[in-house]
Amino acid sequence: MRRTTPALALTAALALAALTACSGGDDLDQTDPDIKPATLTVLAAASLTEAFTEIGDQFEAEHPGVTVEFGFAASSDLAAQITEGAPADVFASADQKNMDKVTDAGAAVDPQVFALNQLVIAVPEGNPDGVTGLADLAGLDFAACAAEVPCGAAAETAVAASGADLAPVTYEADVKSTLQKLTLGEVDAALVYRTDAIAADDEVDAVEFPESAEAVNAYPISALADARETYLAAEFTEYVLGDDAWSVLEAAGFQRP
Repeated sequence: MRRTTPALALTAALALAALTACSGGDDLDQTDPDIKPATLTVLAAASLTEAFTEIGDQFEAEHPGVTVEFGFAASSDLAAQITEGAPADVFASADQKNMDKVTDAGAAVDPQVFALNQLVIAVPEGNPDGVTGLADLAGLDFAACAAEVPCGAAAETAVAASGADLAPVTYEADVKSTLQKLTLGEVDAALVYRTDAIAADDEVDAVEFPESAEAVNAYPISALADARETYLAAEFTEYVLGDDAWSVLEAAGFQRP
């Protein structure tokens, strides 16, 4: 059964995974993962939560005995954890910048881009303020991701491209937290990825705007050099790059590289 680790409990979960690997990893036959149980630890950008959860279920169904354990958080936080030695098998980032940090540290193995994503303006269902583009955010309270995380960097680029004088009333740690500000009624709008707005389509509407084309994020994935489950890490990476996973990603609103 797939397990998802909340971002706030990520460090503790990874430590537990490390202890588990040390106690039982030597008994696993990495060339035959269908026979003996194994746990694959995947660290992935928060914006991949829904799509990767479904992909993880598919992967487990095709690999009996395998559990995919996810840690979802901001890509910058995950990259920092990996370069500091956190145990994990696969990393999927919401931008190239944070994958490059992991690669430069010698921790990534042949990263490949598997999807693209871009921003929309999320507004309450029915769009009560009549938002049609970035300029309409002037005078509204809106949320954005912090600049150091991929969705925040993309928001800064898009706003700069528009030439509008805009400033969020709050900067959040990741895209899920940014969207939550809207769904809780704390802001009038939020700059989030299209995929996150689609995932919350029963609560929000998505307003597309042309400047988002200036800030399209590429999503790379890589097995990690210190992976404990090297065979499964390579298998999962290839699976994400394949057609079955793409069907899930496309339905979630991602674009082909």
